[in-house]
Amino acid sequence: MIAALRTSRRGARLAQLALAAGTAFATPGAWAATWVYVSNADSQDVSVFELDRSAAALKPVDTTAVGGMAMPMAVSPDKKVLYVALRSQPFRVVSLAIDPASGKLRKLGEAPLADSMANIDTDATGRWLFAASYPGHKITVNSIGKDGAVGAVQQLIPTAPNAHAIHADATNRFVFATSLGGDNLSAWRFDAETGKLSANEPALTTVAPEKSGPRHFVWDKGQRFMYVLNELDAAVHVMAYDAARGGLRSVQRASALPTGFTGKPWAADLHLSHDGRTLYASERTSSTLSSFRVDAATGQLQPLGQVPTEKSPRGFAVDSSGRFLIAAGQESHQVSLHPIDPATGIPGAPTRVPAGKNPNWVEIVDLP
Repeated sequence: MIAALRTSRRGARLAQLALAAGTAFATPGAWAATWVYVSNADSQDVSVFELDRSAAALKPVDTTAVGGMAMPMAVSPDKKVLYVALRSQPFRVVSLAIDPASGKLRKLGEAPLADSMANIDTDATGRWLFAASYPGHKITVNSIGKDGAVGAVQQLIPTAPNAHAIHADATNRFVFATSLGGDNLSAWRFDAETGKLSANEPALTTVAPEKSGPRHFVWDKGQRFMYVLNELDAAVHVMAYDAARGGLRSVQRASALPTGFTGKPWAADLHLSHDGRTLYASERTSSTLSSFRVDAATGQLQPLGQVPTEKSPRGFAVDSSGRFLIAAGQESHQVSLHPIDPATGIPGAPTRVPAGKNPNWVEIVDLP
């Protein structure tokens, strides 16, 4: 059955999702090791930690220098390679092999990126790397070689202002990208054989109101809903997703701001728990994490409130067991390990571990 899945692009993506979800119901003991990678922009390196679930601890393992402003990261579908985009010139992406036994990183190579990239991700086959440029107002596709190292830019497409996030859906047929300055999501048909993007119909979905700044987005596992986080008003949009056509329709708008908030919203990151029951969002001005209960039938959100976390939590991730959330504080230069209440899904009081300077992105890799 596994071999059959791997013969198709759809099967490859489903296999990727199963791995990422820890088969959705796997217990922590199902993994031999869980490695946590945190990119640090100002110290130009990646911190490597081991997540010890039995001890509820993050254990420092190593630090890998990358020679540039390390920010967005992505993991290959086979969990063998970590990709790190450098947002200092010369703009490039570093490909790092993951040692499954130690979690340590070994450089495979580096390749040029077309601009300073706010987000990178692979397609389901692991042959292509997508990137979105905030200052360059563009999205791109790079090739990825058989050794897992990123190669040359294959396609460059201008977008509305401030492209910010880019991801393929579970079928690997459609790719979406946010335009923070254009208040929209662009939709693209994707050919995984050639690595080419072409405009979908409809090509754009507007995110209201104006100047709300759509930033990050995630799909539910059933591919029935997309959740979109606005940076500039900290709203979370629920959108019904038409997986056959690659279309979106607005369903609900919720807020990731604490009650009584009076500052300037500055929302950052968005992730679903692996069982799909809880959605989390980070907001940098208040340095909080918001939790939302997800209605399994309608996809709509019930706000559960906020908890404090690291100062300016630009990036975070939720582990596959659903027991822990790991948040990076850009201004605290630390990461927080929050235990998650299994009954409510709400993150609890964290333990804190030093990272490099300006930690901003978190990736968690489970290895069997």
